[in-house]
Amino acid sequence: MMQVLRKHYPEYLMEAAGLGILLMVAGGMAFLLRHPALSIHQFITEPILQRLLTGLVMGLTVISIVYSPWGQQSGAHLNPVVTFTFFRLGKIHPIDAGFYILFQFLGGLTGLLLLNQILRGAIAHPKVHFVVTQPGPSGVFAAFLAEFTIATGMMLMVLFVSNTPRLARYTGLFAGMLFATYITIEAPLSGMSMNPARTFASALSAQSWTDIWIYFTAPLAGMLLAAEVYVRLKGRKAVRCAKLHHLNNKRCIFRCGYRDLTVRNGQFVLSDKLPGS
Repeated sequence: MMQVLRKHYPEYLMEAAGLGILLMVAGGMAFLLRHPALSIHQFITEPILQRLLTGLVMGLTVISIVYSPWGQQSGAHLNPVVTFTFFRLGKIHPIDAGFYILFQFLGGLTGLLLLNQILRGAIAHPKVHFVVTQPGPSGVFAAFLAEFTIATGMMLMVLFVSNTPRLARYTGLFAGMLFATYITIEAPLSGMSMNPARTFASALSAQSWTDIWIYFTAPLAGMLLAAEVYVRLKGRKAVRCAKLHHLNNKRCIFRCGYRDLTVRNGQFVLSDKLPGS
């Protein structure tokens, strides 16, 4: 285990940093749009416009992380459920999966606490409340169903797009656009988490644990269902790798099926033949 940690710790730290950045942006947007000390919320009063603006910023952040040098190397999971799903699909060694999940939780919490220090405790204000995710007025069942649905949709997209040679390079773009859409449309139902580490960081910081079980169980069930659907439709060998963006020269620590990459016109292209097929 320690040998793997020494060898792969850069990827673990990249995952921690990625989720930390994502939480800092989420908290920063909530602070800008909700804190009563700022005047911007007086000009953007409609909740749908606030969610749209937040979604655009968060979506661009996801895209930036996926295509950043760190995201290209770590795979930019940014979510323990994504990591566990790829582990279930046999693309990640158990030790790497465990450290990825641990560092994702640590990274999300560190990012949110760091933002709170930078803003001198402002995100603890009740209007911001550490961007805690809780069920909306429609109730617990609606929140669970919503989290389950968006997690299923996200993982289906990742699997279909990242494993289609002509589309693989656009996986990060699709992920960012879907993320932005979810924040804009789904957030009133559950707060749009889809990520246990993201919810845990907010819950621990705010000491608010209302219905937290939803955000651990629904995303996991949804993404595992998506993986099962994909495998039944395409077969297990169709899952090439656990990276969202593989068209780069960064090392890959996963059980990778992209060993047949070739260079054409100055960029990596994928063979249409699946490894082992």
